[in-house]
Amino acid sequence: MNIKKLLVTTLLLGLTQVNAQEAVVNSGGNASGTNGNVSYSVGQIVYTTNTGATGSVAQGVQQPFEIQTVLGAENFNINLQLAVYPNPTTNWLQLEVKNTDFTNLSYQLFDLNGRMILNQKVTTETSTISLEQLPAAIFLLKVVNNNKEVKTFKIIKKEN
Repeated sequence: MNIKKLLVTTLLLGLTQVNAQEAVVNSGGNASGTNGNVSYSVGQIVYTTNTGATGSVAQGVQQPFEIQTVLGAENFNINLQLAVYPNPTTNWLQLEVKNTDFTNLSYQLFDLNGRMILNQKVTTETSTISLEQLPAAIFLLKVVNNNKEVKTFKIIKKEN
C-alpha cells in the first residue's frame, strides 16, 4: 500500500515540474528579414524584475539584450606616440605623449559603468594623473584629440 502512495505522489510531483517550465502567452513567433531574425512573445501574464547594485535579473519567457562595441576608434593620420605607466598602479599614472602639439589633446578617465571620473587637457609631454581618491578597480583612460578618441588604455588600480 505504501508503494502505491509513493508512486502516486511521485507521479503528481513530476507532472507539476513539467508544467512549471511553461508560460501562458497570447501570441508569439519568429520574424526574419535581410538584417536579422527576431523572436517575440506577447501577453505574458506575470513578470518580475529584481535590480541590485551590480545588475538585474528579470523573469520572463524571452530576455532582450543588445550587443555593443565597447572600445573602438576611428583611423586618424596622427603620428602620435602614447604611453601610460605604471600599470597596474596604486596611486598615480604617467601619461606620456610624443610627436604632437597639445592644443586639442585631452584625456578622460571612466569607470566600467561608463561614468566619467576625470576630464583634463594635456599641457605637457608627461601628465601625472592622481588615482589616490579612487577605489581599487579597473578604469578606462581615453586619449582624445578634437573630441575624437585616439586610444583607450585599460588601467588597473590596486590597493595601497
